Amino acid sequence: MVAAGAALADEVGLARLTMGLLAERLGVRTPSLYKHVGGQEDLNRRIAALALGQAADAVGSAVQGYAGRDALAAAARAFRAFVLEHPGRYAATIGVEPSGPDDPLAAAGQRLLQAFMAVLRGYAIAESDVDHALRTLRSLCHGFATLQSAGGFRWSADVEESFEWLIAFADRGLRAG
Repeated sequence: MVAAGAALADEVGLARLTMGLLAERLGVRTPSLYKHVGGQEDLNRRIAALALGQAADAVGSAVQGYAGRDALAAAARAFRAFVLEHPGRYAATIGVEPSGPDDPLAAAGQRLLQAFMAVLRGYAIAESDVDHALRTLRSLCHGFATLQSAGGFRWSADVEESFEWLIAFADRGLRAG
């Protein structure tokens, strides 16, 4: 059911996902969904955990065997592709916090964080600067992907060239850091 909710969120947008719409899609009555989830907030949290896990798998697989700029490019491309393919489920991950260390959100988020940490191992980033570097990478990748997903790049410059520029920019910054 969570996978169906995630797919529906991708289709209609997370803001338009409701228990009633999901029940209709699944061909069941809305009260039947409450056997599986505690309500809309619980469904959204489960979608967020699913999305973080899927993003972690995508980025983690992409960076294997690469280091430095190649790992950075692979991670950025995989993350962007995930957001573009799954905008609704990715939206569920924004602003949601794990309720504790045993929350599936925590484990999935940690896996995604580790995938991006693997990228940083290819750069001479001081331990005291790792959090800053991770936040910078997240901001760059998240910002570009969500803007592109929302149709925010409508001017004439090629989006792919802009994305390659972003990768080169991030690489220069990480090497300088």
